[in-house]
Amino acid sequence: MREFTSVALSAVLLATTARAQVPSFPANFKTRTISTPGAQIFVRVGGQGPAVVLLHGYGETGDMWAPLAARLARGHTVVVPDLRGMGLSSHPAGGYDKKTQAGDVAAVLDTLQIDKVDLVTHDIGNMVGYAFAAGQPGRVMKFALLDGPLPGVGPWDEILKNPLLWHFRFGGPDMERLVKGRERIYLDRFWNEFSADPKRFDEASRRHYARLYALPLPGAMHSGFEQFKAFDQDAIDNKAFVAKGMLAMPVLAVGGEASFGPMMAVVMRAAASNVQEVVIPHSGHWLMEENPTATVTAIVDFLH
Repeated sequence: MREFTSVALSAVLLATTARAQVPSFPANFKTRTISTPGAQIFVRVGGQGPAVVLLHGYGETGDMWAPLAARLARGHTVVVPDLRGMGLSSHPAGGYDKKTQAGDVAAVLDTLQIDKVDLVTHDIGNMVGYAFAAGQPGRVMKFALLDGPLPGVGPWDEILKNPLLWHFRFGGPDMERLVKGRERIYLDRFWNEFSADPKRFDEASRRHYARLYALPLPGAMHSGFEQFKAFDQDAIDNKAFVAKGMLAMPVLAVGGEASFGPMMAVVMRAAASNVQEVVIPHSGHWLMEENPTATVTAIVDFLH
């Protein structure tokens, strides 16, 4: 019932969030909701040509990719889902480990009759993308990962010692009660502390995403906390993936100068054998908001 309610609210939420004036997708992009095992995934699709999948992370939705999608759609079919439990996708009780969410990606592509893709991912999207690429390597041609670690891979244990990452262990009924009605305050902390300049994550975007993370149904913030709660299982799964072999497709490791920076390449060289490295200047974690021009250029150059 909760999944049905989430999907039924999508049309209303699309109308209300549009007023926040975040960058919009080109008019030729269509939206639909696709059933996957255990979830309903909201997807934007547009353009023509070889397929590219764009996966967002925490604190945002697929809407973050609008400027890149517009550029890529000139020569690609661009597929932009909201991850399970985020945005306009459903909020199921479980399935937040990244292997299960990789299954969501596979089901979306199967429904769209798309076989091989390039992947561009950010933050938690990196984790879902890695599980998809490691589990079905024959379907991924190129893989660009933006500013976010992989549980259990490379310097993961050292990364966990960073005091700014306390939210990895923040969750449970009491934490959810603390955040209820204060979603914007909680999310502002991410947008402020992980930016090189918080003003570059503008007010319209903050209102837009805060509204989506405070959906008027049970489970909206809970689903986000579940993404982090699954990290222990994700680390187990990722270590098993690495033990089976390194990713062989070309990989672009993109870090924000004031965030992961060159550490992104360190992480990915522990899981892939063909890694290129780019550091985006004048940017923290929110690359598409803080320096979209340099970020889009780096990704387009890599994919082409």
